[in-house]
Amino acid sequence: MIKLLVIDDSALMRRLLAEIFAATGEFQVFVARSGTEALAMLDAVAPDVITLDVEMPDMDGLACLDQIMVRRPCPVVMISAMTAGGAGTTLDAIALGAVDFIPKPKGAVSLEIDALAPELVERVKAASRAHISPTLRLRERIRAQVAALRPASERAPPRLSLAGNGVVLVGCSTGGPAALDIVLTELPGGFRWPVVIAQHMPASFTGALAQRLDRICQLDVCEVTRTTPLRAGHAYIGCGNADLVLARRDKDLVAMPAPSSTAHLWHPSVDRLVESAMRVVPAPFLTGVLMTGMGSDGAAAMTELRARGGHTMAEAADTATVWGMPGALVAQGGAAEVLPVYDIAAALMAHVG
Repeated sequence: MIKLLVIDDSALMRRLLAEIFAATGEFQVFVARSGTEALAMLDAVAPDVITLDVEMPDMDGLACLDQIMVRRPCPVVMISAMTAGGAGTTLDAIALGAVDFIPKPKGAVSLEIDALAPELVERVKAASRAHISPTLRLRERIRAQVAALRPASERAPPRLSLAGNGVVLVGCSTGGPAALDIVLTELPGGFRWPVVIAQHMPASFTGALAQRLDRICQLDVCEVTRTTPLRAGHAYIGCGNADLVLARRDKDLVAMPAPSSTAHLWHPSVDRLVESAMRVVPAPFLTGVLMTGMGSDGAAAMTELRARGGHTMAEAADTATVWGMPGALVAQGGAAEVLPVYDIAAALMAHVG
């Protein structure tokens, strides 16, 4: 049985969530009405996974999460509003150590939550198996603070020509924002290849993710909301709930949003990004990086990329929050390198030159 602690100030949400998870027969469910009550229960319950409301009156979700990760680290899934403010808070929670987030129903909760139930159960089960590293979280917070203090003049990357260079293609899902923090903050502003990223995430969150990364990275980071020429020293994040593809426009290589494909389960689709890149860039000038996430998105396309002469990297199980996507790439023989997340940036710099 998976021991689940539900932390929510709403009696209705506590009851509905408890009923959904108890009905599976796989969860032993405990509930807490506040962050203070939850912290007092931590040692006695010893939860395998926690769902945590972001907005609570006595102690907000971020303060509670911070204490959980200090006192008794375990996988935490945030319950977050689908708003710009909610997106920023959720990304702060992921930086503090949360594994995943689930959008809060917008309308009548009792009506909408039944439709969300299968996804809720799947994601919380996956989170319960997640790899949690308190040391990695501490390293992340220090790195972000140092980057935020760096003068703007030091962060501005040079404008370099794409001619003769290639593209780094990155795919990630659950746990991806924290992994992107680690990899992108280690890349210099003069990195020779543009970095194009498919992170599974709703549309209301990808813009906030790009803005946060732009603040802490030497690379220029933006969300791709329209056809955008690729440039060295830049990173491009696909808009949530859509797909991200590469194409040629005259002499320019561009990234552009595309309506989400029904042939792919998750969006932005990593498989579709890599497939589109292979149509317009010679494989030896493409490097694929597949990091933490549920499922297998990206594994098939990156395996094909390696077969055509491209280079591929998979995040190692020891650091991946969920070793689904990179594990599938390794299982298919598509990973030229298997690396802990904190070694990926150095490997990219060594490969690109």
